[in-house]
Amino acid sequence: MKVLALGAHPDDIEIFMFGTMAAYAAQGAELTFAIATDGAKGGKGDPALLARARREEATAAAGLLGVMPHFLDFPDGGLVVDAALVEAVKALIGEVKPDLVITHAPNDYHGDHRALSDGVRIAASFTVPVLHADTLGGTGFSPTHYVDISGHADIKVKAIRAHQSQDPERFVDAARTQNTFRAGQCNGAAGALAEAFRFEPMFPFADIRALLPPAPPIRPVTVSTKTVT
Repeated sequence: MKVLALGAHPDDIEIFMFGTMAAYAAQGAELTFAIATDGAKGGKGDPALLARARREEATAAAGLLGVMPHFLDFPDGGLVVDAALVEAVKALIGEVKPDLVITHAPNDYHGDHRALSDGVRIAASFTVPVLHADTLGGTGFSPTHYVDISGHADIKVKAIRAHQSQDPERFVDAARTQNTFRAGQCNGAAGALAEAFRFEPMFPFADIRALLPPAPPIRPVTVSTKTVT
């Protein structure tokens, strides 16, 4: 199993899909990470120094799963769906030959996320299925698939915290809140965590459930055990 994960910025894979990547790694999947922009606008100070720091942070985070990320180095905040982006992603897909590509949702909050989503969809064409990760805060997102990441919570937190330039605790808290809610949608047990995704069937890819790690286990809905007298 080969999985290609693409994030617009150096910490996006960690925030939106790292639990799922850890689940894939536990299954023995071959993972490839790619980061579209240099992240130079993700803070104050010298953009070149920030871009270098964020590259090092992303490398450290990916290294937790034994992955060396690819850096496409498009300018942060200026990603557009043009020939350069589509060709770069198409070349990466041709090199990796993934069974599944995971990237941002087309309606996510950041313009770079939306541009990457559209560019990946065009580049993938009918060669590989594309799965969209949850949006920030889950806003406007209707999942079709869930992945149980309860056993991978610690490594996801560690990966997010690798991005010290980004004040990572805010993302640790936000991700846990969102992952708890997504598990709750599946009637998850207390403490359960899940990442949510959306798949839009496109010929010849109609169903990709078999390509995903396990969903949260189904738990019965029970009535109250209290006796009213």
